[in-house]
Amino acid sequence: MPFGLFFGRLANFVNGELWGAPTTVPWAIRFVETANGDLGPPRHPSQLYEAGLEGLVLFGILWFLFWRTKARYQPGKLVGAFIFFYGIFRFGIEFIREPDAQLTAFAQATGLHMGQWLTVPMIVGGLYLMATANKRRVRVEPTVGTASVA
Repeated sequence: MPFGLFFGRLANFVNGELWGAPTTVPWAIRFVETANGDLGPPRHPSQLYEAGLEGLVLFGILWFLFWRTKARYQPGKLVGAFIFFYGIFRFGIEFIREPDAQLTAFAQATGLHMGQWLTVPMIVGGLYLMATANKRRVRVEPTVGTASVA
């Protein structure tokens, strides 16, 4: 999944969609914002931030959990970690993303973007899956033969 998210965010960048908020940082990008090719103000390249966090960093976290911990033997822990960290990264990046035009009023009224509200259940669900992973059965016992070794 992190690789798909990484390449998807790079495609968002190449297509000039889902840009960040206007900024004065030196690495800001000016995207074409109108049909006749007019450039908009310098903006955060939030697609690249997301590609790094949701792709590379998330892959690193999952790789570490799989190979360096016992998470692979605890059903739900890796899925929970993916959902939790993806939600955390999305929640943070939404602070510097431009809200969707149709949801600007909602973002101003609630103080959070719609994307942030949608990641709250992901964060809570990921935490739940990670916290309860030790309580799940590790293996399903065979109906015939010897018991599993796990």
